[in-house]
Order: sequence, then C-alpha cells, then structure tokens
Amino acid sequence: MMDHTIMLFLASVLIIGGLLFAIMTITRKGPKALDVEKYRTKWMSIEQQLNRDEISTYHLGVINADKLLDQALTDRAFSGKTMAERLKSAKTKLSNDRAVWSAHKLRNKLSHDVNAKVTIDAARTALSAYKQALKDVGAI
Repeated sequence: MMDHTIMLFLASVLIIGGLLFAIMTITRKGPKALDVEKYRTKWMSIEQQLNRDEISTYHLGVINADKLLDQALTDRAFSGKTMAERLKSAKTKLSNDRAVWSAHKLRNKLSHDVNAKVTIDAARTALSAYKQALKDVGAI
C-alpha cells in the first residue's frame, strides 16, 4: 500500500515538473529569431538609395541604417532604453564596435546639427559598419 502511494506521488511530481519545465521553456524571454528577408530587403533599399550626385541621400542612408540596426537590436532583446544603451549591451556580439559607434555618432551629428555635412566616403564607411553589425546580430 505504501509503495503504491509513493509511486503515485513520484509520478505526480514528475508530471508536474515536466509541465512546469515546458511552460518555462515556451514562455522564456530571450533573443528571438529575426526575419532575415525583411532586414535584407530594407538593407538593400538603403544601399540603393545612396546616390553619389545627391548629398541628401548620404544623410538619409546613415540615418536609416542606424534605425535598422536599432530595430534589430531591439528585436534581438538587447537591453537598453536608447540605441546607445543597446549598443553597449551588444558590444560582445559586434565584431567592430568602434566602427559602429563612429557610425552612430555620425548619425547623431546629422540628426542634431542642421549644418552637418557628410561625404560619400564617410557615408559608405558608416554603412559598411552598420552592415557588419547587422550581420553580427543575425539580421542579414
């Protein structure tokens, strides 16, 4: 009689434990997989908009690339309320975090200084840093 009760108790504990483990696994927050096609399409659009003859496209390219990386960092659940905080959280995932920081600083300058200028070379360098960062976090 006692063996049957103990067996029933152990079976109940195992079943409840298994259910709790399954619930925790399903509801666990963590980096989610990114929609790589969506990111690739957006990235290609950013690259194609860059036009040597139109300076405004340099500005837009850098700003849009920054937004795309910020979205990828947010979607991958890197912590932080701002892009800068998320970049700090992602530092170990980025193969060249200094280049990304330089690109982000350029973006900030373009966004906040109406007299800011950017050359095609600087824009391409920034886009290259953003592209590598997007690869590093699995977005493209």
